[in-house]
Amino acid sequence: MKPLILITNDDGIDSPGIRAMAEAVDGMGELLIVAPMEQQTSMGRAFPRVEKLGIIEKKELCINGIIKEGYGIYGSPAYAVAHGILELSDRKPDLCLSGINYGENLGTNLTCSGTVGAILEGCTYQIPGIAFSIPADVSIQHSQNYPEVDWIQAKKTVSYWVRRLLEEKGICGSKWLNINMPQKNTSPEEYCITKQSKQNYFYSVKPGKRDFSKRFELKTVTYYQKEELEEQDDIYAVCIKHKISVTPIVNDLTVPDFKGNPGR
Repeated sequence: MKPLILITNDDGIDSPGIRAMAEAVDGMGELLIVAPMEQQTSMGRAFPRVEKLGIIEKKELCINGIIKEGYGIYGSPAYAVAHGILELSDRKPDLCLSGINYGENLGTNLTCSGTVGAILEGCTYQIPGIAFSIPADVSIQHSQNYPEVDWIQAKKTVSYWVRRLLEEKGICGSKWLNINMPQKNTSPEEYCITKQSKQNYFYSVKPGKRDFSKRFELKTVTYYQKEELEEQDDIYAVCIKHKISVTPIVNDLTVPDFKGNPGR
């Protein structure tokens, strides 16, 4: 039996990135495409109570020239994954893929990433997963006006790492990977196994004086301190070495080497 591959994202079901990812793995398994109906960037693993929560609409997606059925969920990326696993699949998926995301998911920003949050939701069901991201200007990362992208190299990277995870059952002791591609196209073999940087990568700018009673959104900028990066950092791999960053991740936030104290 072919593996069942659950495909999702946080940019929305209409994003070209999710179609590119589906095309990259088409033929590797049975595809179940389930994604938020609307843009859900930076939702992490949240389950927000939106007005149309849980409504599911069928969507027709053109994958490699063939129309395939997908599902748009009103809710977060994690919520879409939960519905995909519990309601829309006839068996437990073998793999959860999230992306291809418009915008890097590097450093400590991982905890607010909807792209990564989706595979961490799958992690709670012990379903291996990979989050894929490409660089994108901050100004378009919360938009549904998706810019044109040449997906050829990104699709090769997706295909390469999905095959590896399916065959090897894990990379560096983890079944969950956060993969970020550099600005310049590179071959899938040009990668670094990295760790999550302690830097934030995306920073919010201090606002000036404003009316607290009116809606306001903090401005976000990309920023990192090159001299304080470590060579094993995900930011260093993508931004300095211009190579693909592959970070094995877990959903356990406990400090390493925790000894514990049962108390009295």
